[in-house]
Amino acid sequence: MRIVLDAMGSDENPAPDVEGAVLAAREFGMTIVLVGEQDQIKRELDNHDTAGLPLEIVHAGQKVTMEDRPGEVGRAKPESSMHVGMRLVKERQADAFVTVGNTGAALSIATLHTLKRIPGVSRPALSTILTLQGKAMILLDIGANADCRPEWLAQFGVMGSIYAERALSRKNPSVALLSIGEEAGKGSTLVKEAAELLQSCGVNFIGNVEPKEILAGTADVVVMDGFSGNVLIKSMEALGNTLFGLIRSEIKADWRSAIGGLLVKPALKRVYRAVDPFEVGGAPLLGVDGVVIIGHGRSNAYAVKNAIRQAQYAASGHIVEAIRDGLSSTITRDDSLPESSH
Repeated sequence: MRIVLDAMGSDENPAPDVEGAVLAAREFGMTIVLVGEQDQIKRELDNHDTAGLPLEIVHAGQKVTMEDRPGEVGRAKPESSMHVGMRLVKERQADAFVTVGNTGAALSIATLHTLKRIPGVSRPALSTILTLQGKAMILLDIGANADCRPEWLAQFGVMGSIYAERALSRKNPSVALLSIGEEAGKGSTLVKEAAELLQSCGVNFIGNVEPKEILAGTADVVVMDGFSGNVLIKSMEALGNTLFGLIRSEIKADWRSAIGGLLVKPALKRVYRAVDPFEVGGAPLLGVDGVVIIGHGRSNAYAVKNAIRQAQYAASGHIVEAIRDGLSSTITRDDSLPESSH
């Protein structure tokens, strides 16, 4: 297996990206193709023991920054590490592409300029993998499509179900729809119509869920429009950071709290690891004709390594082929819909 890594993706590139590739090559044994500015990558590799590791470098003369506008970067930087890396996947010279760079740019480049959509897919969906109480679940869409149609949400459910089965090893994964109430008929017109479609598209649809059911791990896959999903994920991340910040502040408030803090520190570390997105590393962009895994820009080497592992799971599970087959017998693409500009 050959996994392409955008070595110019992270906020501190290329150091965490290269180190993560070294860790992945050592632990997983697959070939990692580092794409980016060749001299910078070589200098970073010199800081590590890479003897015998299956690492390759492919030069890319441009890189996408976090400041680049997704709608423009596709044409403005055709030789960026994102373009070059995804083209390797498109040309079947690699099995998957991983980046922890500009999410909107990765979505735009994959959808409009390189891999394009899987036939039958109306809109690709950006996902995240949330791990709570030892259970991983996939949430989608979390920002690729702010305005959605019911048939798109139904497709998200099909694609998410396939990913949960093939990459997360879930048998008959349960699929739910985010709403303001658990009861059937609750929610917006979009949610109500999407629920009707999900009931008839071959997935194990269990109905509506509220955020509290998501946190309880009620479903393996939770479907939502990109606007709601983005707000949900950012709210959860902000709440987590605030709570851990308050705990740290209160532990330092007086000597009694400090002593108690020392006693509970191991437990707090375990709790943090249970919700730390770096433990998963990245999540798939579902619906494009190739495996694309996207992680956080602030990723460290450990997160990059884990994102590469997600790419391995997706590629070995033949996710793209499974989605193509799964959609062919369910929901028909509306070819009259314009491409997303992002």
